Amino acid sequence: MLENLSSPGASLEAIRARRPLVQNITNPVAMDLVANLLLAVGASPVMAEGAEEVEDFVSLADALTINIGGFTGARLSAASLAASKANALGKPWALDPVAVGATHFRRHAASHLLAFRPSVLRGNASEILALGGAEPSGGQGTDSGDSAESAFPAARALSRTTPTVVVATGARDVATDGETVVRVGNGNALMTRVTAVGCALTALTGACLAVAPSPLAASVHALAILGVAGEIAARKATGPGSFRSALIDTLHALDREELDRAADIEVVGP
Repeated sequence: MLENLSSPGASLEAIRARRPLVQNITNPVAMDLVANLLLAVGASPVMAEGAEEVEDFVSLADALTINIGGFTGARLSAASLAASKANALGKPWALDPVAVGATHFRRHAASHLLAFRPSVLRGNASEILALGGAEPSGGQGTDSGDSAESAFPAARALSRTTPTVVVATGARDVATDGETVVRVGNGNALMTRVTAVGCALTALTGACLAVAPSPLAASVHALAILGVAGEIAARKATGPGSFRSALIDTLHALDREELDRAADIEVVGP
């Protein structure tokens, strides 16, 4: 297990070789960065979200990601069709519960979609705490004022009851399948100053789900790939705008050996 978790470069190399098709139902603010990030790592993005065609695209895709940001009733209906189709076909999918604590509708949407048993649930620490029934100390929006460590009990409980791999992001990220616990320490503060980086991480998790040996490995590898790229991009950037461009360029050029050397992955449990 440790060997599988400790080489995010293996997933990056596999994405580039296989060019998995990732179907994304994501919020309008995130679509551009999500599509460009997936292209940069070598995956192929699809952004279709209409109920008339989502099932067809899931049938074609290697993985699915669903992001509840900007959801409407129509988008929830389409996402439900997509998640159900993915389950029927045995295809992996990831759920991003954006600002789930903010409104009753978002809580309903996330709970409804969790019933379709996503392979991975990825949120910031405050979102994972809210889903676990705890009171986040951070805001109810997309920004998190909580540490991933503080969200770990909620993450482990969600992972065991759903069941799914749960990822809580923060300064140090935590991923768990309910038994094994992994911390990933890569990243840079500029990643929190660009809209949709977290949403793009969920899409990258989808690409990794298409090639990695397990949902936990996919989650850990996605965290490390984006985190290492963020560290490198920050050294080239002068602010959030140049960082966004540098992040995409860095992901495109990222070397497997460089990635594996820089990855800060620690198995800390069970």
